[in-house]
Formats: sequence, structure tokens, C-alpha cells
Amino acid sequence: MNRLLALLLRLHLSADDWADARLRPRDERGSVTTEHVLWAVAVIAIVGIVVAALKAYVSSQAGNIK
Repeated sequence: MNRLLALLLRLHLSADDWADARLRPRDERGSVTTEHVLWAVAVIAIVGIVVAALKAYVSSQAGNIK
């Protein structure tokens, strides 16, 4: 009987801790948001396009050298 009571008490206490943690506001300082990730992907894509354009220009000009 004591083991059952101890188990029920432990489950009750852990459920209270879980409920308290859910109700507290989350501290999101320092977290990377989706917006930051999307901006990083956009910047990488733009840099890739610029590098490809410069490479194509240099290659075409190198072909004109006699």
C-alpha cells in the first residue's frame, strides 16, 4: 500500500511541475527565428546569383582574348 501511495504522490507532483512549466511564458531570447533563417537563405541565394553572373561575364570576356 505504501508503494502505491508513493507512486501516486510522485505522479501527482510531476504532473504539477509539468502544468506549471506549460503555463509559464517561454523565454525566447537568443533563439533563431524562422525569419532569420529565411533571410540567411535569401542572402546566400543572392550571393550565388551574383557569383554565377560574374563567372559567366569573366568567362565570356576571356573567350574574346586573342
